[in-house]
Amino acid sequence: MVRLCFDKGTLLLKGEISTPYGKWDPRVSGYRIKALHYRDVLAYFKESEIAYEDYVQQLPPREAMKSKITLRPYQKKALSKWRKAQKRGVLVLPTAAGKTYIALEAINLLKTQTLIVVPTLDLIDQWRTRIKECLCTESGAVGGGQNNVRMITVATYDSAYLHAAVLGNKFMLLVFDEVHHLASPSYLQIAEMYIAPYRMGLTATLERMDERHKLLPRLIGDIVCNVEVGELAGKHLAPYTYEKIFVELSLREQPLYKKEMTIFRRYLREKGIRMRSPRDFQKFIMRSGRDPRAREALLARNRALKLAMNSQEKIRALGKQLAMNLNEKTLIFTLHTDLVYAVSRRFLIPAITYLTPKEERREILENFRKGNYNTIVTSQVLDEGIDVPDASVGYILSGTGSTRAYIQRLGRLLRKVEDKQARLVEIISKETMEVRMSIRRTIKTAEK
Repeated sequence: MVRLCFDKGTLLLKGEISTPYGKWDPRVSGYRIKALHYRDVLAYFKESEIAYEDYVQQLPPREAMKSKITLRPYQKKALSKWRKAQKRGVLVLPTAAGKTYIALEAINLLKTQTLIVVPTLDLIDQWRTRIKECLCTESGAVGGGQNNVRMITVATYDSAYLHAAVLGNKFMLLVFDEVHHLASPSYLQIAEMYIAPYRMGLTATLERMDERHKLLPRLIGDIVCNVEVGELAGKHLAPYTYEKIFVELSLREQPLYKKEMTIFRRYLREKGIRMRSPRDFQKFIMRSGRDPRAREALLARNRALKLAMNSQEKIRALGKQLAMNLNEKTLIFTLHTDLVYAVSRRFLIPAITYLTPKEERREILENFRKGNYNTIVTSQVLDEGIDVPDASVGYILSGTGSTRAYIQRLGRLLRKVEDKQARLVEIISKETMEVRMSIRRTIKTAEK
């Protein structure tokens, strides 16, 4: 008879028999196994007819729930695919496509102890609200000063990682919201230190520039559903148009941009460096850590890009657009916080950045929802996860080459309302790096 227990984020096997998943730990005279393999170890014991005692699980009490969820056909199909894949895998659906409701219905069907892992404290509140509305039950929270574990619990990635040694044996289903975050080096350990046999990842775009998303299948399963914006726009999501407005750098900005780019390009030319992919750029960044001239070139490139992204002509073009669309509910997106506040001051528009206190952010969004505010300007804090109230027009003043950011921003406009035609507009500085970055993210999106 062997004995299996949970020990600080791992499984500990005591007895005369090992498993294919264990490694001998002389400190405890037993075999140490990653908690991730809990289901596999039990299956191995059963197949090998090995008698065992299981002291692993310490699950919170079950609580009653009642689902009020009605899934759309594509949501039902996604959930069905996940269930057929042994209740493991990643669901890739556009922002506003209702990934949250699919996960909540999965929880309702399994009726098992569940940990939902989210990237921000705002999302803890958002998920807990949805749980109460859709499943008619209260939920626990871990993070932001809260440490209340219940049958359904919501935690930030930071908290799920920091408390894995305690929480790792308390849940049978893990739901990873914005699952691309899980591929970060420390967060990967969340997937390894929890016993949960059932796992679901949710995202609008799984791919990361560092390609670490390729590590996720062994931890949570393969992509089991991949639905693109174009498949849902016009029926389940609002129809939309996408356009670009090009502006010139000012007479003052042009020579400054040219000077900085000359420094950058000269270094690349001298060293024979070619930038053909994001990986090439990452190698260049690593080089800048040991080569002072490479660092100088990188800083020059960043200064040039900031000039292009924050050009004064963009603000003028934005002003014309806002004047022509006074009655449209509008979101303005930028990359840099200082541009957010410049736009806010210029047009007397409420601003949301990482510096905005939580309560003020809620107040701004609530006023936007009620129509007291028609326009909000924001940096990257509303790109991901936050349930932004309905808007029909979006302006991108600056961004990265990231497909994810583009899709997330587009998704903020796609909540379906009768007769709504969404419109996403990029304002881009001509003859700068911005042009190539815009092409790169939109080509990637078109290829999906």
